[in-house]
Amino acid sequence: MANAWRKNPGLHWTWKLLLLTFPLTLLLLFVLLLRRPVPSFVQTQTLVLKSLPQFGPIRPLDCLRYPTATPIFANVVEGLRFPFIYSLADLGIPDKPHRNILRMMKGKPFRKPDISSKVQEILGKVDRKDGIFVDVGANVGMATFAAAAMGFKVFAFEPVVENLQRLCDGVFLNRVGDAVTLFAAAASDQIGNITFHKLVGRLDNSAISASGAKLTFKSNQEIAVEVMSVPLDSVIPDSQPVVLLKIDVQGWEYHVLRGAVKLLSRKGNEAPYLIYEEDERLLAASNSSSKEIREFLASVGYNQCTQHGNDAHCQKG
Repeated sequence: MANAWRKNPGLHWTWKLLLLTFPLTLLLLFVLLLRRPVPSFVQTQTLVLKSLPQFGPIRPLDCLRYPTATPIFANVVEGLRFPFIYSLADLGIPDKPHRNILRMMKGKPFRKPDISSKVQEILGKVDRKDGIFVDVGANVGMATFAAAAMGFKVFAFEPVVENLQRLCDGVFLNRVGDAVTLFAAAASDQIGNITFHKLVGRLDNSAISASGAKLTFKSNQEIAVEVMSVPLDSVIPDSQPVVLLKIDVQGWEYHVLRGAVKLLSRKGNEAPYLIYEEDERLLAASNSSSKEIREFLASVGYNQCTQHGNDAHCQKG
């Protein structure tokens, strides 16, 4: 009885037919799946990817197309009225873990970045909620996400790839994709490419000036890369209200300001409140000075400047 099936030629040919048609059936199903229409949500996402606006010479960075940074170390900052999440670009692992990683391992939130408090304090006094915050030298978003958490729209400029990855992480983590517009470029006074010097292990000290990048951390490796440079006036439309402009670019501040003449020349309260780093050593490394910056600002109407540590706060009277 065990071999009875071999004596039945009909059953025998049935097995052969099944073995022959099974792979053909799989191939047919595969072809049919390929010919299926794309689901509506995928079509919508594709349209979003293709509809990014052109801002003068540059398009915004599309985080959906950008590689996700791994690993991600992120947490909530402490001591802010409007808390937000940001992640770290320089992890310091394994030799010297970043202090915020050590705090997180102890169950503590991240330390509050000083610039986050300043940005929220200034924006908290602004009546024009339709205005945007321009963050030049955004780093990993300590100022960008502080403003976005308050409901402000942000234009953030950052040329360092590792920092851009962390900014994209922050966009996802804080759910602010509609509020934050990222530009993978260095703000300057000319359109083109410029050599940028990344400082390994201290990306926040990277700079356009090679000597400025290594001014504080002389032993860290410095890597020169080519990045796009754009003047703010070529990106920000004249019709776009700007309430706050923050610049922290390790000595390149004068060139950024020179590329924003039209923006800074706006009248009265239409001109943005200005925060910029005024470190004389870094400015000298980029062949400029605080005196040169103050004279330029006075020429466009910024006569009220006060010093806050290494930062200058300026506004029109």
